[in-house]
Amino acid sequence: MTRPPADLRPRVARSASGFTLIEVLAALVIVALGMLGVIEAVSQQARNGAYLREKTIAHWVAMNVVTEQRLQPAPPPVAESSDEVEFAGQRWRWTMNVTQTQVQSLRRMDVTVRPADSRDDVVLASVTGFYGSAIGPAGGGTIAWNGAGSGSPGGDGDAAEGDENGKGKKRPVRPPGEDPRPVNPPASEQ
Repeated sequence: MTRPPADLRPRVARSASGFTLIEVLAALVIVALGMLGVIEAVSQQARNGAYLREKTIAHWVAMNVVTEQRLQPAPPPVAESSDEVEFAGQRWRWTMNVTQTQVQSLRRMDVTVRPADSRDDVVLASVTGFYGSAIGPAGGGTIAWNGAGSGSPGGDGDAAEGDENGKGKKRPVRPPGEDPRPVNPPASEQ
């Protein structure tokens, strides 16, 4: 038996195995859009990291300025001052505005910091600190802030009381309503 020519044989439908060109292109478009989203998210995280690094360093610069002023023997003058400093491989511009508070021995220091090459209205960090001088001895009694009394530090303007030895001693200043008995009396009073 002889075979019929190939063009006379019945055609058998074959099932297609694999993807068509349209399906491959659609899959590539979907993968490309997903990758663009991932790349955008990663670049946003990198920008946020750089911004937070700069903000943290600017805060350190501001805290250094406040600390330097606090370590000075005299209070800073009531005025505005500014300067540039190099910190962490970058130039920073700080501005400090000192104002007098209602408490005579206390001054407020507002410090703002920005990169030296940026505009004046760009502020990365803003810190407020205070410079004060002691108005009473360390570990002393409570100070009357409302101005009552003689005005001397730690004193209330009253005359001294006598103790059992006949010597005078000053009473500590206490706010109204506070228990006059000390929690832990000194060894000499026990």
